[in-house]
Amino acid sequence: MVLNVQALTGGYSRTPVIKDLSFTLAAGTITALIGLNGAGKSTTIKHILGLLTPQKGSITLNDLQVQQQPEAYRQQVAYVPEMPVLYPALTLREHLEMTMMAYNLDSKQAWQAATPLLKQFRLDKRLDWFPANFSKGMQQKVMIVCAFMIPATLYIIDEPFTGLDPIAVHDLLTLITQAKSRGAAILMSTHVLATAQQHADQFLLLHQGQLVAQGDLPALRQTFKLPQASLEDIYLKMTEMRAAQ
Repeated sequence: MVLNVQALTGGYSRTPVIKDLSFTLAAGTITALIGLNGAGKSTTIKHILGLLTPQKGSITLNDLQVQQQPEAYRQQVAYVPEMPVLYPALTLREHLEMTMMAYNLDSKQAWQAATPLLKQFRLDKRLDWFPANFSKGMQQKVMIVCAFMIPATLYIIDEPFTGLDPIAVHDLLTLITQAKSRGAAILMSTHVLATAQQHADQFLLLHQGQLVAQGDLPALRQTFKLPQASLEDIYLKMTEMRAAQ
């Protein structure tokens, strides 16, 4: 087990956004976090990253809790945000160097890891470019390279396919599969349900801050009594049921 979330309740104020969430992520697995806008996906991710303090419950990553050992905890996590976060005054090269320093990576080894990623995402000729010269998709590729050059045990990817061209989507899915094969856990928040169904090992279905269902596709089919359903069918069924309550 890599990540253990137990009875997590939290949000941005005294009124909780997420309520009593419990789930685990095992090593070498991909988990898709599914829900409508406002369901609590980003809030859940921010708690796991240690950007928000839980009101109740606990989050443990390989026996570490961010409140007790923040640096050791965070150095195990790599994150690709939905919206790229780049510094206007830094070149691509300097963003990579900043990532190396933040994670205390050996410079030689880190560049050995980054170089093939730069080529894969066609950024190797743009190391001295500034963010203003990058398209939205290219900025997202920078975030992907910065994340996957890190030998993390947990990769958190928030709406990873936004702005990416089909080749980049394929390349990202290849990286995710490779990270899984190395024994990392991947938590992926996405609205692209067909891709999630194809690649994820388990699913977490959130609605209004509560975990409605979790498990692999056969388990979800059993929960919703839809024997042959796709993930999209199950998702639509969940929203219909919740809207009727």
